[in-house]
Amino acid sequence: MSLDNTHFGADRIGEILRGKKKLFFDGIGGVSMCSLARISKLRGYEVSGYDRAKTKVTEDLEKEGITVFYEGNAAHLDGCDALIYTVAIPADNPEYSTALALGIPCISRADYLGYLMSGYGCRIGISGMHGKSTTTSMTEAVFTAAGLDPTVSCGALMKDVGSTHRIGKENYFIFEACEYMDSFLDFYPTVAVILNIEMDHVDYFHSMDQIRASFRAFLDRTDGGTALVNCCDDDVMKAAEGFEGSLVTFGVGERGADYCADNISFDAGCGRFDIFFKGELLCHAELSVPGAHCVCDALAAAAAAHICGAAPDDISRGLSRFQGAGRRMDDCGNAACGARIFSDYAHHPTEIAATLSAAAEMGYEKVFCVFQPHTYSRTGKLFYDFADALSGKAGEIVLSPIYSAREKNDGSVSSPMLAEAVKARGQNCRYCDTFEEISAYLNKTASAGDMILVMGAGDINKVTALLK
Repeated sequence: MSLDNTHFGADRIGEILRGKKKLFFDGIGGVSMCSLARISKLRGYEVSGYDRAKTKVTEDLEKEGITVFYEGNAAHLDGCDALIYTVAIPADNPEYSTALALGIPCISRADYLGYLMSGYGCRIGISGMHGKSTTTSMTEAVFTAAGLDPTVSCGALMKDVGSTHRIGKENYFIFEACEYMDSFLDFYPTVAVILNIEMDHVDYFHSMDQIRASFRAFLDRTDGGTALVNCCDDDVMKAAEGFEGSLVTFGVGERGADYCADNISFDAGCGRFDIFFKGELLCHAELSVPGAHCVCDALAAAAAAHICGAAPDDISRGLSRFQGAGRRMDDCGNAACGARIFSDYAHHPTEIAATLSAAAEMGYEKVFCVFQPHTYSRTGKLFYDFADALSGKAGEIVLSPIYSAREKNDGSVSSPMLAEAVKARGQNCRYCDTFEEISAYLNKTASAGDMILVMGAGDINKVTALLK
């Protein structure tokens, strides 16, 4: 079970940290945590942290002068003024439990991120069940092309930057706003973007009413600022009903929206389209990343940048230069069998369907999709949606065991069960017990001209290396 978020708020955290210099990051190797550690070091704090395994991320942190420990020990907190933690760590984590016992202030990642962003003049928060990392990365690309020099915190590698974060001036802060555990309610957007709303994180959200209420609360965090919302999503519009600030809409093919993408075509799966603002042509965009869903993400990024003063030519140039986000249809080179390997983070039925549709348009002879379901609760609650999403768009589906993450297996759902449901829909599908079995099968079955798409949010990306 995840730890709870703190909800101290920026003012109280400012009081806690006044005159303090030594911060410890528990789970420092996480995508967002490493960014916060780096930003804190640049702000003059003495930074150290713990993570359970050495990775390229933690090695890079060490090269930058940040001490990283790989074994839990209470002694790591000697002289520590505050502990920043990710809610993914267990409650019996030695550093976290020691900090509680000693009265050292413990601040959750989301709460601390809210504190860091509060000093920036314009704060653009990208929320939604899908597409947050891509849209955040696209928004960075457009702001940078416009010379706005933003600071950015993203949930994935921004290929244009080579990092999950960018340190800019204190005028603009662009951030990915995660809805899980209502983390985004600790943030302070002046422009709040909602891409889409759907049932997910079923271990926390139990109804669409609860989800819509959370997203509405996120909009209200703007304190009368700007809500930039997808008018093509009914649940988004329901969440925005009665919003008292400036409500701005965007929609693909919706000429009645404030911002509209239309005249859309595709080249090898990559979108080409015009962007309209209040019915008038704003600019033309040509993407180098595949998928119809990326058109919507790009439209949201363009609208956010335009609201903040980016010129049309800069918007067009920024989108055309955008090279993608990490593990979002990443080209990973050739497998030993000659097939081309791509890696993607899709782990929700809607994301899976969108990614498989994009793959089908990229010109490969056959698409082999390796999918690792993520968490028992999500797989069980959305079981038939997963079966539908995995059917009809690939040549063959290969399933690995479910990635448990923070959950325990109660035996109610499994990947073999999902494989049978997919096969019942006429889709060629098999289950493999291990990553080694998966890679051996694919290298025997796939060939040059095929695509192997490795998909999921757990550790399934290890298959990529095994295939080579």
